[in-house]
Amino acid sequence: MENLPFLILIALAVLLFVLPARQRKRIQAQQQEMQNSLTIGTPVMTTSGLHGTVAALADTTLDLEIAPGVVVTFARQAILEIRKPIEAPGSAPTDEGTDTGQSGTAGRPADGTV
Repeated sequence: MENLPFLILIALAVLLFVLPARQRKRIQAQQQEMQNSLTIGTPVMTTSGLHGTVAALADTTLDLEIAPGVVVTFARQAILEIRKPIEAPGSAPTDEGTDTGQSGTAGRPADGTV
């Protein structure tokens, strides 16, 4: 029973430091995987909410076309998510309304319209 306070401290340390660190590492790995999967023509949204299409890729940056002929450069880390491309009129609906696990963006087109 003398070791009980020590064991409680160890358990608290695990809960407060180790578990959140593992969660952060997993999220960072997912973000890195998403950033590495970017290709030219991919519709994306930045952390500031700007929507665009990847126009060019470099090691640490990428160029986004945010309007026809308007290209801006962002750090790769500024890309928050890959957006669903806009469907062509008259095309068959796909899995709209199903959750993709990406911040509740299922079923919304890449241009951000509702």
